Amino acid sequence: MDNLRELTLRGIILGAFITVIFTASNVYLGLKVGLTFSSAIPAAVISMAVLRFFSGTTILENNMVQTQASAAGTLSSIIFVLPGLLMIGYWQSFPFWLTLAVCASGGMLGVLFSIPLRQVMVVRSSLPYPEGVAAAEILKAGCESDDTQESKANHDGLKDIIFGGVIASCVSILTNGFRVISDGTAYWFTQGKSIFQIPLGFSLALLSAGYLVGIISGISILIGNIIAWGFAIPILSSTMDYDPNASLAQTAMGIWAHDVRFIGAGTLAIAAMWTLLTLIKPVIEGLKISFGSFKSENSNTKVPRTEQDLSPKTIVMIMVAMLVILLGTFYSFVSDSGVSTGVAWSLVFCSVLFAFIIGFLVAAACGYMAGLVGSSASPISGIGIVAVTVISLLLLALGKANGLLDTVEGSNFATALALFTTSAILAIATISNDNLQDLKTGYLVKATPWRQQVALLVGCVVGAVVIAPVLDILYNAYGFTGAMPRADMDPSQVLAAPQATLMTTIAKGIFADKMEWTMIIIGLALGAVIIIIDLVLGKNNCKFRLPALAVGMGIYLPPVITTPIFIGALISWFIRRRVTKSNGHSPDSENYRRVDRKAALIASGLIVGESLVGVIMAVVIVISVSSGGSDAPMSLAPWLGSLFGGDLDLVQQLLGLLVFVVICVAFVRRALSALKK
Repeated sequence: MDNLRELTLRGIILGAFITVIFTASNVYLGLKVGLTFSSAIPAAVISMAVLRFFSGTTILENNMVQTQASAAGTLSSIIFVLPGLLMIGYWQSFPFWLTLAVCASGGMLGVLFSIPLRQVMVVRSSLPYPEGVAAAEILKAGCESDDTQESKANHDGLKDIIFGGVIASCVSILTNGFRVISDGTAYWFTQGKSIFQIPLGFSLALLSAGYLVGIISGISILIGNIIAWGFAIPILSSTMDYDPNASLAQTAMGIWAHDVRFIGAGTLAIAAMWTLLTLIKPVIEGLKISFGSFKSENSNTKVPRTEQDLSPKTIVMIMVAMLVILLGTFYSFVSDSGVSTGVAWSLVFCSVLFAFIIGFLVAAACGYMAGLVGSSASPISGIGIVAVTVISLLLLALGKANGLLDTVEGSNFATALALFTTSAILAIATISNDNLQDLKTGYLVKATPWRQQVALLVGCVVGAVVIAPVLDILYNAYGFTGAMPRADMDPSQVLAAPQATLMTTIAKGIFADKMEWTMIIIGLALGAVIIIIDLVLGKNNCKFRLPALAVGMGIYLPPVITTPIFIGALISWFIRRRVTKSNGHSPDSENYRRVDRKAALIASGLIVGESLVGVIMAVVIVISVSSGGSDAPMSLAPWLGSLFGGDLDLVQQLLGLLVFVVICVAFVRRALSALKK
């Protein structure tokens, strides 16, 4: 394969186009529900379908396209922190150059930090890398020959993505555009003073996210939801005197926001710390082996093409350049606060050094976790919680020493700096989480590592360019929880930005000394118990596990979000069980892989369709509002209300439920149709 096309201009252009689509989709999905999806597999399918029309297309060229696109799509996870700067009022919009610089430099450092880990975690490791292996299998099936059957499978894969995308787009337009169907429903009731609810969300993107995370994570999220809404909310509501004039939903959501959510934060934090502790030994051993391999590459021995990483000299040069950019970016951020030059530089050096050191450790941990459970299931949120807590405590000590926290403005600035520093760490973490997955794909298809690493660096820059304008459009169209650009906005359309809300609350609580430590400690204790249970299940070789991170997410996210995730996980279990029972197909059989791939591509299409319409609707709303129009310019709700009067909400919910059920059935039928071929 030494003479095959690999890193080409047309591939870079196509990768950039796919990058824009998946980055925008992930930004919207992350702000709405706190989840993002891996774009490697759908990017590979789109690349193969498009490049097949050009001569000389190779498996290595398609691999480069999916590498670039998946890196940029993953970088969008930085939105788990950045909206917090608007929530505290420090930013009024997303400054393009500051956002671009912190995203691009952090992401590129994530690429560089994970390169030395390639040898031990990819080449010499038994880690499964589920998404990396799946992407490699798809590339091999579609690109190794010009076989008609393989070409048809490739085009069928693109059809599956389009199928999901069109359906989700239509439903999203009916929901967020015309507003004729609801995006969820809930039945609230009391038992004594205790408040309960029976919820159901209708989001197709969440349904698909549930399919991709699988039944174990789905059940764990459901358990977390039951802990929060089946026990914590009823117990807390039974012990308090709440306003009888307020709705049950308002009262319960208030309890969840001020108390129960922090139990989930504690559970997520201890789960992330436990994961980091378990990785210390393998990471240190991996670094020793990797640096040893770098030394051998510097000798006169000719290194095979498939083992050529970026040279240590190149890595150091780019790393230094990124550090300089980070220093300039942080100084620009700090200089706007009005602090003295000396204090400003001390804060800059402290923040950048912290981001660099912790970023390197996190890169190793995330790479290992991605290899173990896949990029989509890695606990990036938990790492962000740990990072924002530690940097907040460090800046608290430094701020007290310099008198920075003596004023409200100073405390607000320190909170903003903690969030901005955490955003750089998250950029490093998310990319390193994805990078080794992509390098595993490249290793299996015999790609050139250094070319793939260049594609990853390019993907970081392209993704960083997209993030700021998309964030601005979504903010002005929908607003974020705690940050509304206009007073007359529809609260039902607000993007929750759950991770950003949580990390902002943690940082503000530390600097204001108003942290909900009791609930966090309860969460830490609960997380410890769950970790012990999971360890016992693992030692007994039990098929079912109880990942603490998934349980923590179930506590932290509201039921209207978690119920479609669980239903999606249930669908994945049903489809796989049906395939396994049909003629005894094992998970290693061709039929099983075909069905699983088809379902995953449909799910990816549903996510992309709903997310892209969300972004497009945001543009429509911004244009309408800026010209003096409504923030719901396409709404048909008034017309629907004239037909049904006071029963409009019920009609919208019933229509939403009907559409959701029909699409679930269609999803299962189309996925299982691969069995007949």
